[in-house]
Amino acid sequence: MPGSHPVKAAILMLGHKGIEAKRIDLPNVVSRPVLRAMGFPGPTVPAVKIDGRRVQTTRALARALDELRPDPPLFPADPALRARVEEAELWGDEVLQMVPRHLSFSTPMRRNRADFAEFFEGPLLGLPPRVAMACAAPLLAASARVNKATDEAVRADLEALPGMLDHVDALIGEGVIGSAERNAADFQIAPSLRLLMCFDDIRPAVEGRPAERFARAVAPHFPGHVRPGLPADWLALLRPGPA
Repeated sequence: MPGSHPVKAAILMLGHKGIEAKRIDLPNVVSRPVLRAMGFPGPTVPAVKIDGRRVQTTRALARALDELRPDPPLFPADPALRARVEEAELWGDEVLQMVPRHLSFSTPMRRNRADFAEFFEGPLLGLPPRVAMACAAPLLAASARVNKATDEAVRADLEALPGMLDHVDALIGEGVIGSAERNAADFQIAPSLRLLMCFDDIRPAVEGRPAERFARAVAPHFPGHVRPGLPADWLALLRPGPA
C-alpha cells in the first residue's frame, strides 16, 4: 500500500538481505479480498511470495528471511541481546506502529487527502496517483473504521508520543537499535518514525532527537508530505507544560 510503513520495513529487510523484489500496490481495504484470492491467509500487508512461501507481517518476514538467507542476520547471535531486539521489535510493531496508522486515517488528515498522492511510488491498480486519490474518500473512511482511527485514539497517541520517542532514544543509547549492524528492530521502528516525520504537524516533535538521526540513517528515503491539519488542542498534547 502506498505510504505503508510496514511495507517499507519489509522492503528494507529484503534490501538488507540483498534480495530484489517486485512491488505491487493495492488499495487499503480492497486489498483484503485480493490477498485471499492470491492465496494469503491473512488480510494484511506486507504480503510476500518468496521461495515458494507466502509470508505476511514484518515480524514473520524477518524470521523467514533469516531462515532462507542467514547472512547478514536480522537478529544478533547473543541470546541476551536477541531478547532485547525481539522486545523492541514487538513494541515497534504493536505500539509505535499504530500511531502513524491512526494519524493517517484520522478525520483531520482525511481532509488533506490530496497530499497522500505524494506517497505513491507507482500506479494503484493501473490508476495514476491523483486519479486514485480523487475517488479515495470512501476507502479512507472504511480504513479509519478498520484501523479504529477515532479522534480519541489519535489524541491518546499524541499524548503518549513524547514518551515513545524517549523510549526510542533510550533503545539507541543502550545499543539495542541504531548500531552499525542493522537488526529487525531497526527496520521495524525506523519506518514508523519516518512516516510520522512526513506530517508537518508531527515532525517538530521528532527533530533534533537521536530518534530522528536513527530514522534517517535506516530509512533515508520515505516519500510523502502532509500539510498541517491537526487541531491546536490536539497538538498541545505533544508539548507538555512545565512541571
